[in-house]
Amino acid sequence: MVSPPAPDAETPAAHQARERPSRLIDIAVALLLLVADAVILVVGAMLSMAVGLGTAPSPHSSPTTHDRDVSPLMWLVIWGFPAVAVISSVVHARLRMPVTAVVQGLFTLACAFLAVVWTRMLMS
Repeated sequence: MVSPPAPDAETPAAHQARERPSRLIDIAVALLLLVADAVILVVGAMLSMAVGLGTAPSPHSSPTTHDRDVSPLMWLVIWGFPAVAVISSVVHARLRMPVTAVVQGLFTLACAFLAVVWTRMLMS
């Protein structure tokens, strides 16, 4: 009778034998995330324009200084999207899904750009 292998012996082999997902799955996930990312970016850009136009001073009003307090929740939302995008990009790279990782990397750059725009808008 053969004794079962020790659990310690299987652990390194299991990590080495991890296969990468097929290229078709990688491309399908990348396309799905690309559509979702595009919707998020379009909505974010439209909100940025709407809020920017809504808070712009009237040309007929006198220039006054105003002090707006921005809640920490707003900052968390603004900078949370780029943080989540970075995490998603790293996770897909660790899963060895290069196409999806590149799509999420580009989404990270776009989110960071929108976060900078929103920050400048809120600070002005």
